[in-house]
Amino acid sequence: MSIRSKWKSRIEPALAGLLGIKTRARLKPISHLEMKNEKWISTGNDPSFLVTGRYFPGWNKIKWESESKSVIPLKMYWDQGNGFSESKSLTFSSIPKGFVKREVTVYIPPGTQNLRIDPGEDEAEFMFTNVRLKKTTRIKMVLGFAWEIIHRKGLTNQVTLQLLKKGFQTLRTSGLKATWSKFKAYTGHQAIGSTGSYESWVANQALTSIDIKRIKDEIVRMTYKPLISIIVPVYNVEEKWLRLCIDSVINQLYPNWELCIADDASDKPHIKKVLNEYAQKDSRIKIVFRDENGHISESSNSALDVATGEYIGLLDHDDELTINALYENVKLLNQHPEADIVYSDEDKISEEGVRHSPYFKPDWSPDLLLSQMYTCHFSIYRKSLVDQVGGFRKGYEGSQDYDLVLRVSELTEKIYHIPKILYHWRTIPESTASGAGAKNYTHYAGIKALKDTIQRRGMDAEVREIEEHPNMYRLHYNIVKEPLVTIIIPTKNLGEILDNCLSSIFALTTYNRFEILIVDNGSRERDTLDIFDKWTNGYPEQVKIVEIDIPFNYSKLNNLAVQEAKGEYLVLLNNDIEIISPNWINDMLGFAQRKNTGAVGAKLLYPDNTIQHSGVIMGLGGIAGHAFRTLPISDAGYFGALLVNRNCAVVTAACLMIEKAKYLEVEGMEEQLSVAFNDVDFCLKLLKKGYQNVCVNSVQLYHYESKTRGAEDTKEKQERFRREIEFMEERWAEIIKKDPYYNDNLSLKSDMSYSLNMH
Repeated sequence: MSIRSKWKSRIEPALAGLLGIKTRARLKPISHLEMKNEKWISTGNDPSFLVTGRYFPGWNKIKWESESKSVIPLKMYWDQGNGFSESKSLTFSSIPKGFVKREVTVYIPPGTQNLRIDPGEDEAEFMFTNVRLKKTTRIKMVLGFAWEIIHRKGLTNQVTLQLLKKGFQTLRTSGLKATWSKFKAYTGHQAIGSTGSYESWVANQALTSIDIKRIKDEIVRMTYKPLISIIVPVYNVEEKWLRLCIDSVINQLYPNWELCIADDASDKPHIKKVLNEYAQKDSRIKIVFRDENGHISESSNSALDVATGEYIGLLDHDDELTINALYENVKLLNQHPEADIVYSDEDKISEEGVRHSPYFKPDWSPDLLLSQMYTCHFSIYRKSLVDQVGGFRKGYEGSQDYDLVLRVSELTEKIYHIPKILYHWRTIPESTASGAGAKNYTHYAGIKALKDTIQRRGMDAEVREIEEHPNMYRLHYNIVKEPLVTIIIPTKNLGEILDNCLSSIFALTTYNRFEILIVDNGSRERDTLDIFDKWTNGYPEQVKIVEIDIPFNYSKLNNLAVQEAKGEYLVLLNNDIEIISPNWINDMLGFAQRKNTGAVGAKLLYPDNTIQHSGVIMGLGGIAGHAFRTLPISDAGYFGALLVNRNCAVVTAACLMIEKAKYLEVEGMEEQLSVAFNDVDFCLKLLKKGYQNVCVNSVQLYHYESKTRGAEDTKEKQERFRREIEFMEERWAEIIKKDPYYNDNLSLKSDMSYSLNMH
């Protein structure tokens, strides 16, 4: 590379980022756009601007001013010499309603020769002007992100210093990429896409006057209109937050509610004044003034004592409900009057009213609940069950809601999830929404609640903390009687790969009672046959060769091998796996021994320490895809999903453990699926039988993916793959469309798991 080329491609952009050089972008309309009365009018379904003027590759901040009557998504295309295409595009923000000045961060890939911005696909009238670009760097982004979080969450000085110290320490030891991931995980700020993306999503989801009229009409026609008691413990909260909280209940579209407020002996004079004022305005508001401070559990019980509703809902004194929160719950109750617990999605709201950090949750996931309090807000409970367990318990303050849902969920399986954001959690210094570090005692209260759960349920397990991640836990199940485990490894030639796999098993595995069946699918290479001899001679009691010389059919190879297996438990293992967690069999077997558990999977890593597998999402990229693929090993995942042990619809058979009796119960693997989707089909058969599949993230293994099979690069392979897709679409259409462990609001685009679905 010449000095001039190096300057243009590397040095100049780096210097521009360091100096923060600004440039003004000129927008040249090239398709379906006209200017009229100083506003742009899109006249077709493909409006687009060519961005002219100077800009630098890499990270840039783009600023503009805009005005519109509707939300218009903004999509960027980059031409690196081969023209514009959808594969080289990204929706980076939007033009929101009204007049705004906006700034978002975008990445312009190196080698970009032309840049294009498309404002939506619909006819619209809008202003989009004063567009400027400012080159930035990743370190500036990290620092800017830190400042944004500190400001938005209102963190205390102590927590802020702790946060910055941890960030600089990680930066020094792990680099920028890991710092970015850990910083988001530590603060609890799990952004989906850019801030602009969520703002656009919120704007698109806003209820219109037509929606509100439709909801009110629907409420009138409802046959079941239960009274819902909203429980609010209050203590010395600022007046403005208390008013917003109460107003959010008064503004509910569903009218059959009562608001039960218990003041926990607040000493701020405005509390009694405000509460009495609201009680006089609305007879549905009940106030209890406690004589002495008993903290949140006793205060909640005081509110519970005056509640007369069939269901109770929980609301914190500085948070807000959406106006349709109760309507959505009662709508579900009309469809499922047997429901005992209903929970929904939530986001956070800053002191300035900016919504952020949405948590789009899975449907009922008992193992996830044993890892963290994920149901949280907004939840309603059948009051008779809450009364049955004795309400809230003193001594669990900070995790009193967690303790409640753990106890109530033991009495019922009628638990439903509404995949809509119905609750805004205020991020102020006094709130746990400001980050897990804001109230460290909540972490230990959660441990106490889990230990009680283990004892109540008679589980042979222990709670393990996840270092540097408060309020997240892993249950470790102790093994009963140390049963024999059969590890089944199909292979053909490529003996060096198999040798590496076997070496790692024998060198690291702490569990001793296992046998290995090497399923030889017609190996001919002398080196491979020598490796077979090496391991069968070295471990004659543990390693056995099962010769099955048939055309490759992964399902049939495993089914035939299972017939030879002596173990009570099976591990399906690829020959290109390398063990790095010595506890892998122990941890997976602990889960596999549970009566209600089906398949148990692990976290698999590429050799470069990025994620290859941590559960499979149905519908992702078509039929099914791997969650979090290519994220760094240090990434906590979406709200800790790469840390905790959690339920998934499917785990990969590259490393899958299951009780042999359950394998046979679902008739093993589908032999019509010789290569693709056989593990997906297998796990879904278990799910259909009522078993829960689990991804155990405490187990990490390297996976040198698909080294044996190769690519789908022949007509024969492509035709076989097409048939397998058709098989899955016919058998599992419903769950491909709706994975119970993946929220409807999240994207199903390939490699874009846990990003927003903007449609």
